[in-house]
Order: sequence, then C-alpha cells, then structure tokens
Amino acid sequence: MDAEVKWSSTITRIPTYIEGFDEALEGGIPTGYIVLIAGSPGTMKSTVACNVLYNNVIKRGAKCIYMTLEQSRQSLETQSLRFGMDLGAVRESMHVLDFAVVRRNLKHLTAKKSWMEVFKMYISNLKESFPFDFVVIDSLDVLEMASEIQNKRDELFYLFEWLRELNSTILLTCETPAGKLIELGNDVSYLADGIISLYIQDVSDVEAQRRIRCLKLRSTNHSMDSFTFITEGNRFMAVKAISK
Repeated sequence: MDAEVKWSSTITRIPTYIEGFDEALEGGIPTGYIVLIAGSPGTMKSTVACNVLYNNVIKRGAKCIYMTLEQSRQSLETQSLRFGMDLGAVRESMHVLDFAVVRRNLKHLTAKKSWMEVFKMYISNLKESFPFDFVVIDSLDVLEMASEIQNKRDELFYLFEWLRELNSTILLTCETPAGKLIELGNDVSYLADGIISLYIQDVSDVEAQRRIRCLKLRSTNHSMDSFTFITEGNRFMAVKAISK
C-alpha cells in the first residue's frame, strides 16, 4: 500500500477522495475510526461509501469489504459504473458481499445463534482469510432490524466495541429523516468517532442541491461548514455552499 496521508506526527489519515472535502478534514478520516455516513434516501450515501473504498483500492492498494444489506451486488455494481467505478475490475481487493446471499448460506447457523452472533462470526473469519483495511456496512438500520435488537443502547455499544477490535476503518451508512441532519443526542452518534452528513437543501422554489457536512470527527480540527456536493463523471467534489 502506498504511504498514507499524514497531517500530523501522530495521526494517519485516509482520504475520502472527495475534492475539497479532505482538506476540510485535515486530510481525511483517521485510520481505525468508525464513521457514520448519514442521510435521507437519495443523498448518495452508498455511492460516497463505495467511492472511498474503490479509490483507496485503486490508488493506495487497500483491501476492502463492502457489505450491502439493502441492494443486491449486481445493483451496486451497476450503480457504481455510472460514476466510473468498475467494481468487477477490483474484485480481488474489494469484496462486495450481498447480505441476502450471506443470510441464505448461513441459515443453518441462525437456528442455534442469533443473527448478530452469526454476522460477527462471519466477518471475523473473513478477517483471518482476507485481512481487510476497510469495511462498509450498508446500512446500520437494516443490520439492526435483521438482528432484532431489543436493548438498543447495550447491543449497539457491544457492536461498536467489536467493530473496533477488527482494527480496520469502518464506514456505516444510516438513514435520517428527509431534510434533517442526524440528531447528535442518539446512541449511535455518541458511539461513532465521526459523522458525515449528506442531505438535500432547497435553494429556491424549483432548485435543490446535495450538501455534505462533517458534524463530528474526533482528533480533527475539521470544518463545520456545509459544502455543495457535486459529481462530474468519476469526480466527487465539495465546494463551499454560498446559497441558502
């Protein structure tokens, strides 16, 4: 792997490859962090997460896991191609796991163990055979639902503790109500090391813009500003929002 981006003598950072946004994060996400990518439907959460992994594979030789819990692998690959990301070409280094397929293959185990236990066992075994640097779980909401979490506060705490033990950088997508940023008082936002919010901002009666903003990133003097989020081909850009 190429040398990571370093903006201090103590913190190694991983670029998001969103032009203009990494500069607002002192170079990117610190390695080993758990970061939420939060937003309502249509804000490109999955595409942003996939972009981080894909470019770190292409440009830095990283090994990554993308676990899709909401759409099929084929759907993700088709969607990613629209933004210049050929996931098939990086299959050896970026494994895309279809949650539905994994559940079917491990159905015999769920009779004895909870789905969360089976999920953890599956990822832990994968870590041994394929020592990945990054994991995307898309999305945390579906993982909670499939696991039938009863005591949300305790079970999420132990989930995050287990994720940290993977010694990987973790991106978790999660849903927020349309037009709203994630509420910083909830359990997940306390547990996460960082929160990147994606949302749609009306700028006139007939025009809306996608926006991106870092609400939280530990050990980082990050910008609190909102940026207009723009895609042009395979380029992802964050430019200072000057409208409403």
